[in-house]
Amino acid sequence: MKQETLDRIRKFSEDRDWDQFHSPANLAKSISIEANELLECFQWSDTKYDINDVKDELADVIVYCVDMLQKLDLDADEIVNSKMDKNEAKYPVDKAKGLSLKYNQL
Repeated sequence: MKQETLDRIRKFSEDRDWDQFHSPANLAKSISIEANELLECFQWSDTKYDINDVKDELADVIVYCVDMLQKLDLDADEIVNSKMDKNEAKYPVDKAKGLSLKYNQL
């Protein structure tokens, strides 16, 4: 994500003095709530959805994730790549390709 966007997200909360409400627990709750609002876009159909609603809800999830990263002083690239290392080890291509099984069922 561009630094300008990250700064804009940080400034939005700072200007409103909302950091006081952004505990890791509150941010985790907010991420979950917004993820469920994203899911609601697909509640009655996997194919008939409003892309603008999807974009808005996905943006809300991302903003709260950025808030969490900033609150915990985490680097998105670092934690995503660390998790991808684990995922690649748990789901080797030769065992997982084309399958939706959990790693312990491969």
